[in-house]
Amino acid sequence: MLSPYSLSRPGGVQGQVLGLARALRGLGHQVTVVGPDELGENEPAGPVAGSDGVDRSDGVDGSDGVDRSDGVDGSDGVDGSDRSDVFVMGRPTGLRSNGSVAPVTVSPVAAMRAERFVRHGGFDVLHVHEPLAPVAAYGFVLHASVPMVGTYHRAGVSRWVPLLKPLVYLVGSRLQVRVAVSEAARDTAMRSSKGEYEVLYNGVDMDRFARGEPVPSDRPTVLFLGRHETRKGLSVLLDAFALLERPAVLWVAGDGPQSEVQRRRHPESDRVKWLGTLDDEEVTARLLGADVLCAPSLRGESFGMVVLEGMAARCAVVASDLPGYRSAAGGHAVLVPPGDVGALSRALGVALADVVEGSGRSSPDALKAAEVHANGWSMTGLAERYVGAYRRAIALYARQHSA
Repeated sequence: MLSPYSLSRPGGVQGQVLGLARALRGLGHQVTVVGPDELGENEPAGPVAGSDGVDRSDGVDGSDGVDRSDGVDGSDGVDGSDRSDVFVMGRPTGLRSNGSVAPVTVSPVAAMRAERFVRHGGFDVLHVHEPLAPVAAYGFVLHASVPMVGTYHRAGVSRWVPLLKPLVYLVGSRLQVRVAVSEAARDTAMRSSKGEYEVLYNGVDMDRFARGEPVPSDRPTVLFLGRHETRKGLSVLLDAFALLERPAVLWVAGDGPQSEVQRRRHPESDRVKWLGTLDDEEVTARLLGADVLCAPSLRGESFGMVVLEGMAARCAVVASDLPGYRSAAGGHAVLVPPGDVGALSRALGVALADVVEGSGRSSPDALKAAEVHANGWSMTGLAERYVGAYRRAIALYARQHSA
């Protein structure tokens, strides 16, 4: 499984790569993760402190604080249990992309090193994550020695894609099976690489919420998880929260280029708590302790991982009305126009009132329905879908090379 982004940096794609690898191992498959790392080539990747995003980004570009998806993600660097199953192809360099700094390798030598490792590794299939990103997959342009599945995460074409379009196109043409994590990601992929695309999703690790312990709070609590950069909309949330008069506290997790400015505008207080960068367990504990998860991004979110994680933790969710968030929410979140401080403040006011009254999005039935919805996007279920994609790729590769 190939990641173009540094395996010891938190980020949405890395979280998906490492989480999917663990889920596949849980199904009985052997998985080796290949990618850049600060340690340098041929060294085992070690554990990382800190976490983003999901992205868990949620506009998943591989950079990001607590963002998985973009996105949001709690950490997901390589932990001790993953070390023996990682091949480090080289060191990353920070490239600006989609409002973030993506930690990718730009070394052709690293790309060729990854290709040689795969060619001589006796693997059944190669799963390339984010084929649009330089340059990890470029070594497979001239010599595709194994069946290949590609997963496209990005929404919006980065500035490097037009410059490298011939290589991006050739990488896409080498794939037997192409997957996008959302309709927005598929639209972006189709502008750079022709072919058919199956739309799946980013997976949620539901088990971590069953295992975790919540951080207690003495008031209704709103949580922000994400890198502190313009496109994540943190300034909009801080201004919207400042308009609220009802008793509540805002937990702000993550870090980034706007942290200092925003902390000066909205200093630490009884109502605003700056948590800094959190590891994966801390992210889980904060999600479980919060009442409302707010995802106020302005743009660039191909998938709503942070939205699903909020639902999995039984938070009410208030988010920007972006295609990636809307698709993931499935009608279980309150969506507001991106960048609209007044609309966000009003939505948060209603959400916090619902928390106190146990009504609306915070009623037991509504929270359970949202949790069930999130479970439909589980990492285990995603792994099972990818096993089918791998089998199709192997069969197509065999037919192509027997002709």
